[in-house]
Amino acid sequence: MSTTIVHFVRHGEVYNPDKILYGRIPGYHLSSRGHSMAARTAKAFEGHDVTYLAASPLQRAQETALPIAQVTGLEVDVDKGVIESGNRFEGLRTKGWNSQLWNPQRWPLMVNPLEPSWGEPFEEIAARMMDAAERARAKAEGHEAIVVSHQLPIVMVQRTVLGKRLAHAPWDRMCALASVTSLVYRDREIIDIFYSEPAQDI
Repeated sequence: MSTTIVHFVRHGEVYNPDKILYGRIPGYHLSSRGHSMAARTAKAFEGHDVTYLAASPLQRAQETALPIAQVTGLEVDVDKGVIESGNRFEGLRTKGWNSQLWNPQRWPLMVNPLEPSWGEPFEEIAARMMDAAERARAKAEGHEAIVVSHQLPIVMVQRTVLGKRLAHAPWDRMCALASVTSLVYRDREIIDIFYSEPAQDI
């Protein structure tokens, strides 16, 4: 039997002065704090037996993967399967009293938060992320893999592995910036999951 660990890393803080929901919009890069977070998380993998590294194609994920590539000596494989979740509110301000979601024209998209009706269904996100986890496990069998992704997709992995309902409140997520969610496999079976925040103090 072989033991393999697949680490899902959330990207670092993004430079977003306009506070919009950027989703899959290209061009959103890490802030200076985000780069520091990425470097700290990369350092946490020093001495690990990492043989495979992948990241979402979005810029913030690629920038987070760069210091990990430097620490591990690996090239970054682009995996479109771990991209941010699709969201029809991309480009809008969605928080606070100036949120553009107060516009009644957008309310029909909010009729079913359990799906959710405004974006990519939770079940589809979970399925593509678990497929990506299996690809990474196979690539790094007997060693460790790192996959850089985004908050909601990683939360879908967590909830799937823990047997929790996929629909949830956003404040009920444990997936901080630059955090690491690790799946431990025995052969092809997930036997454990653990979570850490190497950049917590930044």
